[in-house]
Parts: sequence; C-alpha cells; structure tokens
Amino acid sequence: MIAKLVSPALPDPAPETDKREKRDVHGWLVLDKPIGITSTQAVAAVKRLFAAKRAGHAGTLDPLASGCLPIALGEATKTVPFVMDGLKSYRFTVRFGEERDTDDAEGEVVAASDKRPDAAAIRALLPRFTGAVSQVPPRYSALKIEGERAYDLARGGEHIDMAARPVEIRRLALVGMPDADHAEFEAECGKGTYVRAIARDLGRALAALGHVVALRRTAVGPFTEKDMIPLEDLRALWHRAAAGGGNLADALLPVETALDDIPALAVSRADAARLQRGQAVLLRGRDAPSFRGTVYVTASGDLIALAEIDRGEIVPKRVFNLAGITGCARRKEGV
Repeated sequence: MIAKLVSPALPDPAPETDKREKRDVHGWLVLDKPIGITSTQAVAAVKRLFAAKRAGHAGTLDPLASGCLPIALGEATKTVPFVMDGLKSYRFTVRFGEERDTDDAEGEVVAASDKRPDAAAIRALLPRFTGAVSQVPPRYSALKIEGERAYDLARGGEHIDMAARPVEIRRLALVGMPDADHAEFEAECGKGTYVRAIARDLGRALAALGHVVALRRTAVGPFTEKDMIPLEDLRALWHRAAAGGGNLADALLPVETALDDIPALAVSRADAARLQRGQAVLLRGRDAPSFRGTVYVTASGDLIALAEIDRGEIVPKRVFNLAGITGCARRKEGV
C-alpha cells in the first residue's frame, strides 16, 4: 500500500512556551514517527512532553518516512552510538518511471522512462545490491561537505559531487508489486545506508528509473515495532498523567536496552563507587573476567558504567548517573 503523504494535525499539550521545570528523565522512548515531521521536531515534541533536560535520537528519518525513531532521554544519550551502529530494517515502495532530484516523492523530476520491469527482472538484480556494496548518498542528505549540509547546498543550487562509500545491505527482498508502476521491498541495512539511493540505483540498473514514494523503518538495533508508541498515543498518555491517571515513564525502556549486544559485568558496590569516580578496578581470582573488550557494568542491578576490560582491569569510559529514580525506566522482570 502506498502511504498517503500528509502532515499530522495533532494538538501539542506541551507547547514551545511551556515553562515547566525541566527534569532528569532517563530511558529510551521508541517513537513511531508520523509522516510529515522531521526527526528533530519529533525529538522536540517528546522532550517537551517529558519536560526532559536532555534528548537525542539514534538515526534520522526523513519527513516523508514513518516508523522506528529511538529517542534517548537523559543518561540514555550516552548509549546512542551503540544503537546507531546497529542494523536497521525498512519497508519501502518504489515508483518506476521517474527519477527525482531528492530520490523521493518530494523532489523534482529530473529524468523519465517508459520501461517497467517485471518481478523476475527485479529479483535477478537484487544480489547486485546485497552484501558489501558501494553507494553514492543522495544529494539531498544530512551529510556534511566542507562543513555544510548536503541538502542545504543542493537547495542553494550548488553542484555537489557526492563520493561513493561502502555500506552493508544485509537483506533486500521484493515483497509485492501492486501494479506495473510500483514495487514493494523489505531491506535490512547497516549504518550509513540510504534506502532512497537503493531505489535510485535499482531504477537505473533496470533502465526504468525510480524513486521512493513510501518508507517505513521497522527496527533500529534492539528496537522493533513491538517497542514503538505513536505520537498521538504518547500525547494521550500525557493527558492521562496530567489528570493523575497515568505515568509517562511507563512508555520508557531502560537505558541499558541499547546495550543488549554487549556483555554485562556485575561488580560490588565498593567497586562501582570507584568506577563512578573514574577510577579503574582490577578484578582477581574467580571474579576476573576472562575476555577483553567493551562491557556495561552493573551493581545490584543498577547501570554503572560503560567500560573496557583488559587483563582483568576494568577501565570506565562512560559513567552513568541514575541516582534519580523518578522518570527513570527500570528493567522489568523478564524483559
């Protein structure tokens, strides 16, 4: 199904002029971003709803894209790189017959083709776009060129030579063809991959030309569709919480959810105190870890630090301050 490109008309119960005192809120909010707003606007809306001091996201979604936008609040911002490095999954629709300067439906048509590929032709080409491939990012992207965003240069009419770079496309599958003009795909990609560029390059390879008309991200790292909450549902929860009938913190996932792919190491409270002061801890005997590399350290179930282990020595790299429990998501039993 082709997504209808409309901007959401949702009331904001916490406007820009909100003068509420900002709070220490810690955890991950996995937003189901609606079509029509930028990732920055989405983060700002979530930050206002929680009255949070700090917030950031793990991977930009274009305004015409919907879906999984993990938003880090408070101490969770320290774990953003671990999510950014994770695989991302998408469902998207390509329209054949036109190439556009933005590689999506928002741009101007720059070339056209009367050719339309069939499913067999598309599937025959997919192996070429799977694995470690070289990809030229879209001209309209957030990449920086000599300190300027590429999309700002493109909108200013400047000619931009975007350099190809290596990316990983773990999986690319054709899942439907609703008509001769459209094809629906699923993809699983590594960091830095542009789905719009996949559509552009696939259209060129088929001599049919193409651009993305619908794009939904279904997963980022450990976060999937089951974790997502729509913005309108979050706002409804805000209203219930304001009336004393709910708690916004119920929508949060724990800070350490972003660290599921790295080992955890439990230490004593005394060693935790040293690590929180930035001091290394040497574990000996049966307590000494038998591996090297990055771990996240806990004490009595609380997240203490991100650290590097080498020959039994724990060296803290990022220390967490989760002393304030209010507004801090806690890992639930069985999660």
